[in-house]
Amino acid sequence: MSMAVAGMIAGMALGFAGYFGGFGAFLLVAALGIVGFVGGRLLDGDVEPGEFSRLLRPRDRDRRGR
Repeated sequence: MSMAVAGMIAGMALGFAGYFGGFGAFLLVAALGIVGFVGGRLLDGDVEPGEFSRLLRPRDRDRRGR
């Protein structure tokens, strides 16, 4: 089992604790599953932390000549 799958399972298990809370708990399970999956991918080395910072920074349109 890869670290990504293990991380996703851990996130789902944490979210399952809030299952009885309705739709909010559903969103919690989904969010924690995604966080666990991304954390597992980071531990596997498939994703570099710098890739996330590029997503969060605004694009510099001046570099493209616009």
